[in-house]
Order: sequence, then structure tokens, then C-alpha cells
Amino acid sequence: MAVTSIRPYLTTAKDTVDKYHGAQLLFVGWDKHLMFYSPLTLAVPPSMRFGDLVAGNLAGAFGPHPDWAKIDWSKAEWTKGGKPWVPDFDKTMAENGLVHKDVIRFRTPGLEGLFGANF
Repeated sequence: MAVTSIRPYLTTAKDTVDKYHGAQLLFVGWDKHLMFYSPLTLAVPPSMRFGDLVAGNLAGAFGPHPDWAKIDWSKAEWTKGGKPWVPDFDKTMAENGLVHKDVIRFRTPGLEGLFGANF
């Protein structure tokens, strides 16, 4: 059902980039791995290399999954904002075009979830 406001709807976002002391929020999801059922939210500096994000932040968060150590990053399929995207692991977040509150997801062909539970 459609709703029409009878007054202007005024709001101020409480999670703007200026509130994160030089960092920006990045949402990261690992498709087909429901041990992590929703994207993680990370606060990362725009100057961080993408490879450092994967080796550090993502390894720390997703590392307990048995598939993590088996990932062939050259075959990982990435999306940014729902569209195919290829990150450069040697470039920074900013150089990869990542901005505050971007959503990226990755899929790891051949690794389809905990014990092959493909959901």
C-alpha cells in the first residue's frame, strides 16, 4: 500500500562519513556461505590497500570458516552495488572506487558453503 506524507519528511543521517574519524563503512558479504548470513560492516580507511582488507579484516572475520583457506582469489567473483566488479588488490579502497557505505560481495566458485550446503 502506498503512503503519502502530509508533511515534509525531514531526517538527518546519523552515520555520515564524518563520524568515523577518517574511516568509511564498507559492507562485505560472502555469497553461499550462510555461516555469515548477512554482510559484515567494517570501518576502513580509504587509504587501505584492498589486499590488506582481504588478508587482514576479511581473514579475521571469515577465517574460521573451513572454506576460507581454500579460496583461490584469482577465481573469486566480485560485485559492487549488485554489478560485476573486479578489485585491484594492490590499489587502495579509494583507488578501487569504494566509498562510504558501499556494498561489495564475493563468490568463490567451487566452494559452496559449509560442507557443500549450497543455499
